[in-house]
Amino acid sequence: MSTAILTGQPVPGSSIEGDLRALGFDVRHAADAAGAGTLLAAVPGGERVAVVDARFVGHPHALRLGLTDPRFPLAAIPGAVTAQPAARPALARALARQEAAGGTTLVDSLTDRIVTALDADGAGVHRPELGSLVARVPADPQAANEARQAVAAVDDEAVRLKSAVKARDGFFTTFCVSPYSRYIARWCARRGLTPNQVTTASLLTALIAAACAATGTRGGFVAAGVLLIASFVLDCTDGQLARYSLQYSTLGAWLDATFDRAKEYAYYAGLALGAARGGDDVWALALGAMVLQTCRHVVDFSFNEAHVTGTDATDNTSPTAALSGRLDSVGWTVWVRRMIVLPIGERWALIAVLTAVTTPRITFWVLLTGCAFAATYTTAGRVLRSLNSRARRTDRAARALADLADSGPVAAGLARVTRALPGGLAPAVALVGAAAVVATAALTGFGSPWPVVAAAVYALASAAAVARPLKGALDWLVPPFFRAAEYLTVLLLAARADVNGALPAAFGLVAAVAYHHYDTVYRIRGGAGAPPARLVRAIGGHEGRTLLVTVLAAVLTASRFRTALTVLAVAVAVLVLFESIRYWVSAHRAGSPAVHDEGETA
Repeated sequence: MSTAILTGQPVPGSSIEGDLRALGFDVRHAADAAGAGTLLAAVPGGERVAVVDARFVGHPHALRLGLTDPRFPLAAIPGAVTAQPAARPALARALARQEAAGGTTLVDSLTDRIVTALDADGAGVHRPELGSLVARVPADPQAANEARQAVAAVDDEAVRLKSAVKARDGFFTTFCVSPYSRYIARWCARRGLTPNQVTTASLLTALIAAACAATGTRGGFVAAGVLLIASFVLDCTDGQLARYSLQYSTLGAWLDATFDRAKEYAYYAGLALGAARGGDDVWALALGAMVLQTCRHVVDFSFNEAHVTGTDATDNTSPTAALSGRLDSVGWTVWVRRMIVLPIGERWALIAVLTAVTTPRITFWVLLTGCAFAATYTTAGRVLRSLNSRARRTDRAARALADLADSGPVAAGLARVTRALPGGLAPAVALVGAAAVVATAALTGFGSPWPVVAAAVYALASAAAVARPLKGALDWLVPPFFRAAEYLTVLLLAARADVNGALPAAFGLVAAVAYHHYDTVYRIRGGAGAPPARLVRAIGGHEGRTLLVTVLAAVLTASRFRTALTVLAVAVAVLVLFESIRYWVSAHRAGSPAVHDEGETA
């Protein structure tokens, strides 16, 4: 239960007390700052507290935005301020200061004076964007009447529905899903469903779609396409439900992001199984699509950490960024640019339609072509932006890139014998090492020792690349090069084995490792840093796993190599899933700050 302290004399006919109770607050009354301080001290320390002016006139959703959002320790709107348990001491100090200063809430607003004091202390008060919603503390009857007329002129529920939709989204999501999914979100909210339940329903729907695709029949493919779109509608609904009802959580953000990847890659596997039933082996294409999509995301994550949250903002400009801003000012170019990068909505719609009307092989080839173009477009633009930018990388950015690199004990050991590279050479060295191991795996026969030699060179190059802080203009490319090297080496060696089951085993291994890399991203975004070093050591780091797979391919027969890949996939999956679930569940139970990903479409 949360507690709201209404300050000042009650206003006849006011709905504020009922609105607060509807939002889950236990309402108490205080005539002045001294009374509010006494009531605040009596509230149990683990509860949220709000101080609200009894003269408040405004929309219920304005109160909801200002007083119930779990993401912010301190928040305020005109006439109301709230503090979560961690920020209660700051609120108590500000209130005590108003008590000592005296004054009457009949003349001014105690809540606004509290917010002013919190700002003076640098407490970081969040002020939500209200838009057309009304939130006022009228000083006289005429102002109160005008405020009530302003409330009546704006449909509170319409604003709430509109704000449930993400401000920046893809074309397909904005025009083909959100116009009706917001009403599904409201339906869920009114029946007490949570975003996590809707997220789970989306996952189950996608898994059923994958199972339908695995039948290999035309009816199964059609059903799979329809269910994949249904899964995406639910995927949009869970976020809209979170925004509609302000049900944000650390666990929910992780589930939403993780399940998106699980759904898409499980569907790839279902398509490959369905094609195999029809006598067409497309596992290499399925694995290639997963590798390409994961590497695209790593480029996004690395660039974001290096440029958006990890640079000196006072110097984070470039001609390329300026051009991008100018293009975004022209309506149609915004949608074209969002569509050509194949965000999740466009991508899933493409996959669903192609599944229903063509074959898995055509689906994968079109997907690979589209994603390759999107990857080239986005990466080229980001390289130009980096080269033209004068932004300075911070230590936080370098730490995040080092965590994304996922270097293991082999690189740590080799770092002792390698010297730090001159600034700016880390991406080139990483690229050379990655190209060496991938090319060797592609050009030599299965069982050749040369991939082992190339993997050793790759390990040495990767150690040299991260021997110094990654603060160069293009150092954000280092983690994507490492991902491409590891994933493609596994793919190529499994394809070279030319034995039934090797590519599905490789698909499982890459999926398990990719989950670990996504989990690393989500932890960094949540401010928790990388997974524990013991986990990275246990699964070997990217260079250790690459070296191990090449050794296994050199010393084992093709059938035993397939078995070894399967065992390795299961081992990595068990370790990373156990640690990931343990961390996120414990973080949720410990009351970690609620988060919600409002970034660019994936």
